[in-house]
This record gives sequence, structure tokens and C-alpha cells, in this order.
Amino acid sequence: MHLEQRTLITGGAGFIGSYLCEKLLARGHDVLCIDNFFTGAKRNIAHLIGTKHFELMRHDVTFPLYVECDEIYNMACPASPIHYQRDPVQTTKTSVHGAINMLGLAKRLRAKILQASTSEVYGDPTIHPQTEDYWGNVNPIGTRACYDEGKRCAETLFFDYYRQHGLRIKVARIFNTYGPRMHPNDGRVVSNFIVQALRGEPITIYGEGNQTRAFCYVEDLVDGLIRLMDSGDDIVGPINLGNPGEFTMRELANEVLELTGSRSKLTFMPLPADDPKQRQPNITRAKADLGWEPKVKLRDGLAKTIAYFDALLKEGVVVDR
Repeated sequence: MHLEQRTLITGGAGFIGSYLCEKLLARGHDVLCIDNFFTGAKRNIAHLIGTKHFELMRHDVTFPLYVECDEIYNMACPASPIHYQRDPVQTTKTSVHGAINMLGLAKRLRAKILQASTSEVYGDPTIHPQTEDYWGNVNPIGTRACYDEGKRCAETLFFDYYRQHGLRIKVARIFNTYGPRMHPNDGRVVSNFIVQALRGEPITIYGEGNQTRAFCYVEDLVDGLIRLMDSGDDIVGPINLGNPGEFTMRELANEVLELTGSRSKLTFMPLPADDPKQRQPNITRAKADLGWEPKVKLRDGLAKTIAYFDALLKEGVVVDR
């Protein structure tokens, strides 16, 4: 009989997944980290390799996996437009085939399984802020659809396994998350602004910079995921996890400039296709069901993230764009 909680984390070498590995190891879990390293990085989990209760396996979730575990966090999928649009067919496969394979594993083992879904299921929202009962406004044939519709289909599969097979599921809709270990060239606004500011390059703002995002620090987000997994079987979600503090792109750029002391100028480019104009989570359900809300203020989280990227630049890790 095993004593440790055996936890499988797909995408465990990714930005969020690596923090999840750390937190669960600290709680005494036996952690199996699965990653194909398409966007995950060994440096994110290098300090865990050799740890008694940590195991790393290179595997692509689009192929079946035969292991033993008690619970599964399905985090695997490229999550930034630059990465998920590089191979859009594979992105859809990762969300859909990956969900099918992990749900099949959970069904065989009678394991509890959490799906890392996304605020992108809301598309370019027509309601603000977004609540979990909103069905979304997604372009099903646009360049972002591989990710948006892939994640929507994954949610469908999770709820059908729940209804049809009585599987214990959890679905988290993750809003913009940032912090150390973000991929330096993922094209996301926080990493873009910080790297450009540290290099003294012009800061690229799309549109007029009036579009808004809500930024959640990674450790707050991971706390929410664990609380959701640990909640009773009657709490399945979907549950929004994100920081309701809303900032325009101009406000974010100015904050980064102030914290870095950079003299970078702002430069404006056309808006990408289907880029959401507003993004802000309603976290009433997370507060009520999980007792969760984010604690880290944007300025404090940005300072830690800037320190991380500054160190990467000095090591020469950030490649030229």
C-alpha cells in the first residue's frame, strides 16, 4: 500500500506546471511530471530532479500513457499565441487527444482529474467581467481557434465523462498568469514588455493600448488549482481562477518602465486578429467554493518577474527575436 498521494502532472515542466510540482512535493506528494518539452523547459524543474519523490518522463499526451496515480492535473498545452499558432493542428490535438487520453487513464484508475482550461473559452467577450455561466464569443475558424476551441472541446469531454462515467472531475478556467519561469519569447504581454524594457528596446503595444487584462501571480494561481483539486466531489467547476484587478496595456507598460528604470519608448502596432478587448474574471464562485482569492499585488509580482528576466538576460538565455 502506498502512503504518498501519487500525482501526475502533464505539462509539468511548463511555467505553471513547474510551480505545481514544487508545491505538491512540499505537501508530501509523489509527483510524476510529464512533458514533451515543446514549450516546457528543463531549467524549470532542474532543481527537482533527483528529489526522492519526483520523477520526470518525456511524453506527448496525444499518445496514451499507462502509469499509476491517484490524481491528475492536465496542464499540457502551449498557451501563448506564438507557440500555439506555430503548429495549430498539434495544438488542437494536444487539447482534444490529450484530454481523451488523460480521461481514459483517470477512468481506468478511478483517479480524480483536473483540467487546466482557460479564459480564452470566453473568446472576445460580450459581457464584462466574465462569469462561468457565460458561453463565450469565439471565432471557430480564426487563427486562435486551435487553442480556444481545443480547450472548449476538452471541457466538453470532461463534463461528458463526468455525466456518462461518474468520473471525478475539476475544471479551472485560468486567466492571464505571470511570474518567474514564463517563457522569455512566448509573445505574451508581461514577458514582452519586461524583456523589451530591460534591453532598452521600444515597447510594443497593439492597438491604442486601451485593451485590458487581469494579471494573476503564478503562486496565487497554483494555490487556487490545489484548492480546487482538494475540494469536495460536488465542486466540479468550471471555476474562474484569476486576478480581478484590471489594467490597460498602457498602464502595464508604464508600470514596467517605472520598475525597470528603462528609457524605452512606446511603439504602437495593429491589433492581432480576434484579440480580446477586455478580459477580467468574476471570481465570486472561487471565493465561495474554495475560499480563494489572489493576494499578490501586480507591482510586487512584476518586481519578482523582472528580477527573473534580468538574470536570464545576463546568462544569455533569452534568444534574439
